[in-house]
Amino acid sequence: MRKLNSLIYTWISNRYMHDCSNYNTLAVRKSCRSKILCRKHFEKHNFPHAQGMIFVWPWQAHRFASTHGFPVVIKPNVSGYSRGSYFPIFSFNELYKAIFWAKAWWPTTIIEKYLLGANYRVLVGRDNLISVIRRYPPYVLGNGKHTVTELIDEENRIRDKMQPAPTVYPISKSLKIQRHLKKQGLDLSSIPNEGQKVELFHRVALATGGIVETIDESKIPQINKQFFVDVVRSFDANVLGIDVIFERSIEEPYTDQGCILVEVNSRPYIKMHDYPRYGEKQDFSNALRELDELDIPDQDIF
Repeated sequence: MRKLNSLIYTWISNRYMHDCSNYNTLAVRKSCRSKILCRKHFEKHNFPHAQGMIFVWPWQAHRFASTHGFPVVIKPNVSGYSRGSYFPIFSFNELYKAIFWAKAWWPTTIIEKYLLGANYRVLVGRDNLISVIRRYPPYVLGNGKHTVTELIDEENRIRDKMQPAPTVYPISKSLKIQRHLKKQGLDLSSIPNEGQKVELFHRVALATGGIVETIDESKIPQINKQFFVDVVRSFDANVLGIDVIFERSIEEPYTDQGCILVEVNSRPYIKMHDYPRYGEKQDFSNALRELDELDIPDQDIF
């Protein structure tokens, strides 16, 4: 039975978690696998998190949004790489579409209040921060001369020189990008003003051309560092990729602003930290070497 479990887990890993790290025990991975389990864990330890609920029927999500207002996020209870997640959602029309596509990925679904702010992935060990990045939806900056198409082409030329693929993807000019532009009264032929930031998609995801910025750990207050370490230790994990949103910035104490833990990743995709569009690439090879030396039971089963 263990051999069969191992074979199934190998298939799942290759199909859905390609290049994700694997430094935690089966017990830790199980405790992080479901978003509703994470929510209960956050509540138990009094960690800041978004108000929300798990639902099966769309009318339950409608009632939540009616009661608590927008923006909200819709996401499958089990997923990765932001698959099936939609945020921020500002209307019931967007809500119904998001529910449909999220349930195509997983039958049980989460709706949460969404905090508009700065989105971070914090890679944390049991005793210290390993790497911190801020993540942005894909965007271009106008110069008053070039069209959105030309700005995208220039951004992709810069990315091509950096050779981030297949970790960070080029920005496309797909229909979903064009639809997002239309919401802003723009299209691919529009010429944005000097310094105008043109968001090209609503979601922070590498597959749609999301942008990664390295954050200098020395600028992060100690209270925030200890907060992240406390989260890792509470799960008894060796390392976690913590997704967190700060109302203003990770460089200010989390207790002085809005802050929510979105989720924790027991098999974090560490490669995204290697290809910052802005900031210097961090060297955390020593931390990874220590993790590689760990003897982790049940590492090969689901």
